[in-house]
Amino acid sequence: MALGRSIRIYLEGGEVSGIRHAELVNWTGQALLCPRNRVAELAQWETAVRRPGVYFLIGSENIAQRDAYIGEAEVAADRIKTHLSGKDFWQEVIVFTSKDENLTKAHIKYLEARIIQLAKSAGRYRLANQKDETPVVLPRADKDAMEEYLNNARILLGALGHRILDPVIDQPSSQNSQLVRLFYSIKEANAIGTVTDDGFVVFKGSTALTQVHDSIRPHGYAALKEGLVKAGKLVKRGNLLQFASDTLFSSASAAAAVVYGNAANGRVCWKTAEGQTLKEIEEEQARRIPSSSISEAD
Repeated sequence: MALGRSIRIYLEGGEVSGIRHAELVNWTGQALLCPRNRVAELAQWETAVRRPGVYFLIGSENIAQRDAYIGEAEVAADRIKTHLSGKDFWQEVIVFTSKDENLTKAHIKYLEARIIQLAKSAGRYRLANQKDETPVVLPRADKDAMEEYLNNARILLGALGHRILDPVIDQPSSQNSQLVRLFYSIKEANAIGTVTDDGFVVFKGSTALTQVHDSIRPHGYAALKEGLVKAGKLVKRGNLLQFASDTLFSSASAAAAVVYGNAANGRVCWKTAEGQTLKEIEEEQARRIPSSSISEAD
């Protein structure tokens, strides 16, 4: 079983929406998240941003997929300033540096290339980077150290609300036998999915009806379906739409509504191969939770 990790997040001014400094206990790396409208305040964080590092420009949350840009710089703060006029999509920046002087230009070039690879493979965010980067060749010890840095950076990114480097499914959906696979068939469409810590994932290769009924427009599911088509996550295949990648939804009902193109109760629609509904699975799990030993009379 994997060991737990301790994270420290400092909220400047006590504001959860402001500048946040994050670090893992017993790690020399550090992360700083800064909203776009507070970039001028980075001057107060010289030990975090006026050194070599990699950074993420993160766009605002939209219906289907967030935009992001990944870069590196020998002085992170200086490069970020240039993006105020050069790129207008982003709303916040996350900078990763080191608390010591051990990150070199070669290290951050390696990190940038590997981060782009991981982010594209995960497919959670749409990258504005125009080309792939090839990781520079590092001595074996340095390469292993940077891979460890990447793993720690991934943890901090998740803690700061951006799982950009994490695939929506830990293993390829066709090979992951540990997942509870759920099925939903409606007319000619057949979809397979599963519940995850993030929500509900519909697997690559599943199909959906092309229709969009007015009943789902008030819930935003019509716009979501149209956004997935525009993003290339749903592609036309004959009379149906097909999922081009494992796709994350906020709920089982959102996933079912997109597959059907009509209102649907996901807790009832999605079933195991044996016919057990998601609702029945959740109710069975709830029964396993120990009841309080304190009686109501007490």
